[in-house]
Amino acid sequence: MDNLSYKTISANKATVNKGWVIVDAESKVLGRLASDVAKIIRGKNKPDFTPNVDCGDNVIVVNADKVKLTGKKWTDKVYVSHTGYPGGQRKSTPNEVKNSKSSTILVERAVRGMLPKSRLGRALFGNLYVYEGAEHPHAAQQPKEIKL
Repeated sequence: MDNLSYKTISANKATVNKGWVIVDAESKVLGRLASDVAKIIRGKNKPDFTPNVDCGDNVIVVNADKVKLTGKKWTDKVYVSHTGYPGGQRKSTPNEVKNSKSSTILVERAVRGMLPKSRLGRALFGNLYVYEGAEHPHAAQQPKEIKL
């Protein structure tokens, strides 16, 4: 058998078929939602997935303010950040984050933690668009709605 009838296909920037997907986060559990969104952004749901290429879709998450956390995570889970100065460690709960800032940060943090910690992961995070309400400004891209 001199010539193989099959070849391993690796996607690259020119051959990738990127689309737009919309996900409704209303009454979804945060971690499970973030896991599915991260898979779609990464492109793992596509047959031509290539680990070193941005081959995933752009994802729009709407109703991020209606996401759920199970158990006592609203008060017991702790997000830790550091200002960069000595003694600059800051801690906050999801309840504090949702009340003080926008509730989109909860979804963004959860998805960012499930993406690769590299240049590719930082580029992939740019394919996520999170909105608190049901409206979004991406109607021109004609996103398909996905049920998770």
